[in-house]
Amino acid sequence: MNSIDASALVIFSGGQDSATCLGWALNRFSRVLTVGFDYGQRHHVEMECRRNMLDAVRADRNLPPQWAARLGEDTILTLGLFNQIGETAMTSDMEISFNEKGIPNTFVPGRNLVFLTAAAALAWRKGIRHLVMGVCETDFSGYPDCRDDTIKAMQVALNLGMDARFAVHTPLMRLDKAATWTLAEEEGGAPFVEAVRTVTHTCYIGDRGELHPWGYGCGTCPACKLRARGWEAYAAHGQETRP
Repeated sequence: MNSIDASALVIFSGGQDSATCLGWALNRFSRVLTVGFDYGQRHHVEMECRRNMLDAVRADRNLPPQWAARLGEDTILTLGLFNQIGETAMTSDMEISFNEKGIPNTFVPGRNLVFLTAAAALAWRKGIRHLVMGVCETDFSGYPDCRDDTIKAMQVALNLGMDARFAVHTPLMRLDKAATWTLAEEEGGAPFVEAVRTVTHTCYIGDRGELHPWGYGCGTCPACKLRARGWEAYAAHGQETRP
């Protein structure tokens, strides 16, 4: 591969899905950079967790040895516009609820679209054309900007608008949460599953007071319930296939 095709930029939040995608990218590209976004998120603890996960990739000898050499620089971009536009349960302490379409008020309108645009601009500057994002429409929180059609349309728009040939990879798009755990195991083995479970953070509330079988969280928000169901299915499947 040439230098452009050998490199990838992973949109890495510090959550379970983006961490799994980081492992996926580290197994497929010889140079992997990461970008994160500080946008006033309620679960701001994920910013600390993303740093801890990157440190683990560089230092944990139980993880694939080639990962440390392939992991490149990390960039954090600040996006304060979302709270200026309007509060959501993801950026304030309001109670989580759902609208008539079943979309939770944790949905930040345009968030993933802005993330992808900013990541593409950064990739353009660094001569990278492969973007990796942990969105999924199979088993998700009802966010319309996680859909496959949305991401494909964004790829077209970015390529036209930046006169580029970006390829947006979404390894989790067709996977439910149980299958996402399986992918993590396939990419980095049991040590990677344990790192994703214990180091990352996905709970909307930002609660890290209790370590559940599926990871840290309040146990009651939509994200925690989704992770709990996924882990239960993943663990049950493992028991069925274990000799």
